[in-house]
Formats: sequence, structure tokens, C-alpha cells
Amino acid sequence: MSTRIPAWVEGELTPVDKLEVHKRGLRHLAISVFIMDGQHTLLQRRALGKYHTPGLWANACCTHPHWGEDTEATALRRLEEELGITGITVTPRDTVEYRADVGGGLIEHEVVSLFTAEGRPALTPNPDEVMDMQWITLEELNRQIADDPSRFTPWLRIYMAEHAEQIFGAPA
Repeated sequence: MSTRIPAWVEGELTPVDKLEVHKRGLRHLAISVFIMDGQHTLLQRRALGKYHTPGLWANACCTHPHWGEDTEATALRRLEEELGITGITVTPRDTVEYRADVGGGLIEHEVVSLFTAEGRPALTPNPDEVMDMQWITLEELNRQIADDPSRFTPWLRIYMAEHAEQIFGAPA
């Protein structure tokens, strides 16, 4: 079964198969969640079975809304599906746009609704989605990205370099 996500085709938002969106580099809707505990943020390492960027570190949760799905509902759905997190409150931060080559002939061109959440919720990662998790300070994350950017997803590198103030409220 294919997943259809909201993407712009010829200037109109329409449901398009997720893989087709990435093959064609179509501009599409997405969400990203950063879970914070003070200056620490939760990272997940993407499962090796993911169709792009397997094994790379990313922020707590990223995904695409289903057609007609509210972005906050999307964030809460995916936090539960990927990390087993329920009963958390997400706070909208901003909307940003980026375009990045994610390998294998696939392009992410996303209009992203950014969310944050606070605390250290109980985690039950889905092994089909997540192979590892870690809490890391924003300072250490920036240092590790500078030292070896290939370990991190393109979008996490972009968020930290270009959108940290929008996400965290101050330069990370």
C-alpha cells in the first residue's frame, strides 16, 4: 500500500505517492519535532530498513501528514508510531522550507511545520523506524555535526545551521 502525501503539482496542492514525491523532488508538507529537556534534545538513529537516509541521526521525529491531516495531529501520531510517546504536548514553533538530496536519486523539498515538546517521556522505539536514540546537548550536537556531518540527516544539519533560533528560541 502506498502512502499519499500533500505535494504541490503545477502549483496546486494534491495527494501524491510518497516515493514519487521524493523521486521528482516535489515540494511537499512535512513536520519535524524536537523534544527538549533543558539544553538536551532527543535524537533518533533511523532504522537500516528506511528507504532513504538509513542509519543516520535525526531529530526526535519527522514525517509527512496524510492528506487532510492537521500538522499537530501528525506530530502526535508519529511520536507514538516511531517512539511510543503518548500524552505529550507539542508546541508549534515555525514553518520553514528546505531542499536537500537524500541519496539514491531522492530529493526532500519540504515545507516543514516545526514543533517542540518538553521533558523526558517514556520511550518505546519501533525497531522498523528507529535503531538507536540518544539525548545530547545542542552544543555537543553542533560539534558532532561539524566534526562528521555524514552521520546526520541533511534536514537535521539544515535545521541546526539555518533554523536553530526558530526551533529553540536562541542560537543553538
